[in-house]
Amino acid sequence: MGSESCDTCGRDGYNNPAVSVDAVVLRQGDSGTEALLIRRGAEPWKGRLGFPGGFVENGEDPEDAVLRELEEETGVDGFDPVALAIHGAPNRDPRKHVIGLFYLVDADPDSVPRAGDDAAEAAWIPLSGLTAEELSGDHIRIVEMLRE
Repeated sequence: MGSESCDTCGRDGYNNPAVSVDAVVLRQGDSGTEALLIRRGAEPWKGRLGFPGGFVENGEDPEDAVLRELEEETGVDGFDPVALAIHGAPNRDPRKHVIGLFYLVDADPDSVPRAGDDAAEAAWIPLSGLTAEELSGDHIRIVEMLRE
């Protein structure tokens, strides 16, 4: 571990966690509150549902990242992101230590999602029936918080 940085890329010798963002987009549907979820097309958690999201790029503001990831994975344009929760347990992601920033994001409730990027599917899903076994990582914690 060191503090010198590379003149080319600017990286330093510190082994820091990565930062991810997830968009929590909600609407009222016939079955109650629905969340805009994706079905993961890649590991980890391939085939499971989760909030659209991904990693913050170097030099990117997390609020910009969450809107970018939402559009890339669902085709839905979001706005007005507001911090909702931070999950930072070192083992919450099998790839590496990832600090997850969850944002409540507004979007047109009539938006028709389409899967993109690494999402296999994107859809509005009622919160009421979701289980931990269906969801990726610790996303059930967010669902449970929203149900309260």
